[in-house]
Amino acid sequence: MTEILLHRVAAGDQGAMQALIDRFGGLVWSLARRSCPTEAEAEEAVQEIFVDVWQSASRYDAASGAEATFIATIARRRLIDRRRRSDRQKRLVESVGRERPDTAPDRTDEVALGDEAARAAAFLASVSPEQQRVLRLSIYQGLSHEEIAQSTGLPLGTVKTHIRRGLIKLRDLLASARPAEAIG
Repeated sequence: MTEILLHRVAAGDQGAMQALIDRFGGLVWSLARRSCPTEAEAEEAVQEIFVDVWQSASRYDAASGAEATFIATIARRRLIDRRRRSDRQKRLVESVGRERPDTAPDRTDEVALGDEAARAAAFLASVSPEQQRVLRLSIYQGLSHEEIAQSTGLPLGTVKTHIRRGLIKLRDLLASARPAEAIG
């Protein structure tokens, strides 16, 4: 009978994790490589899988099945989660790509928003397309800066800058429109 490495990992044996990787690394790599489109993503997935194995080692029961089965099950579940997350991100990016930043809001929306909000929505067309894109994701879809960066592929700092500059421009446009209304 072979030594049960998962029990040693669960007990905190420092060398057991390396032995586990040596023994089952090929299995996990082959599963990850079949599931991931690039080698880099497969490497990342393998790391995530072995972290999960390390965290789950105490739940292993030798009577329920072999170590390889336990590890392969964790790997499959992690790879399915990664695929689902990737699919969600692709759908989000595609939905952002379908937005037309030059379209004005519906008149019914303007009434509901109130006069100043409607003017702000109209002024949104005067900011750059990238600023429009991130402002729409932030304001209309309620995404955080991190979520916008992830869905658009822009660096987080760039997202924050676009939002800040866009909001400043909208504020200035709204402020300059108020005195003109008071005169007219």
